[in-house]
Amino acid sequence: MDATLEKKKKKTWRLGYAFWFILPAFVLYTTFVMWPTFSSISLSFTSWDGINPDIRYIGLENFREIWNSPRVHNAIWNSILLAIALVVLENVVALGLAILVDKVRWFRNLFRSIFYFPVLMSGIIMGFIWMIILNYNFGVVNQLLDMTGLSAIKADWLGNPDYAMASIILSTVWKSAGYYMIIYLAGLQGIPQELLEAASIDGAGRWKQFRHITFPLLAGAMTVCIMLAMINSLKLFDQIAVMTNGGPGFATETLTYIIYRVAFGEGRQGFGTALGIVLFFIIVIISLIQIRVLRKREVQM
Repeated sequence: MDATLEKKKKKTWRLGYAFWFILPAFVLYTTFVMWPTFSSISLSFTSWDGINPDIRYIGLENFREIWNSPRVHNAIWNSILLAIALVVLENVVALGLAILVDKVRWFRNLFRSIFYFPVLMSGIIMGFIWMIILNYNFGVVNQLLDMTGLSAIKADWLGNPDYAMASIILSTVWKSAGYYMIIYLAGLQGIPQELLEAASIDGAGRWKQFRHITFPLLAGAMTVCIMLAMINSLKLFDQIAVMTNGGPGFATETLTYIIYRVAFGEGRQGFGTALGIVLFFIIVIISLIQIRVLRKREVQM
């Protein structure tokens, strides 16, 4: 009986000890994440301008405007296009870099650091760097085209609606691919070498080894990378704000950027908050679909 009481006391003490450890983080999370989130849901039904203390509720008017607004439709289309392009290109480039680094015998850590270095840069700094690189008058890209006799291809990469989105995608892939490379590299190093050696002895070339062994065994790493790439691409803001400011016109305006422009530039916090709610549900729905599809693929692999 005494032993049972002693165990209950120890269990109660441990629960209390855990509670006091969790409490500070719980208070901070509730204050800075949960409370603003629920407040945003309430504000999405208002016409608040972000300054006036008088908040007027207008029901579903903000969501009705979102449904009928061509500008919002264009931003959603740009967001989807950007997300698809970035998910594909970032994962292809990251996987290629991971395979190259994994095969390197000398200076492997050096190459890993070089490819990962852009990830450490802020999106603002990266945006300014690519603004200079793609500048029409003195940018490196156009100067190289002049030097190689390809002046006819020169373009205003950030000022032309036909090239602005492609420039955003290129710069973002350059910045983010190194992050996903590390995840793929960890997956590659977890593949048993015995499988590859056995396949090589059976006459399988490098392509067949990759297709039938390496690629299927990277299913878990690929799930993580695709999920992160999709979420990060839908939240992309820094590069667009610095490089194109949503332009030219509305060519590169995405949901995240239009939320900023509407809420802070036009003083429509209520409408901007409603757009944020829409973006949240879009990310949740896409994430759930991805998890279902990619987990099923992992099982099949």
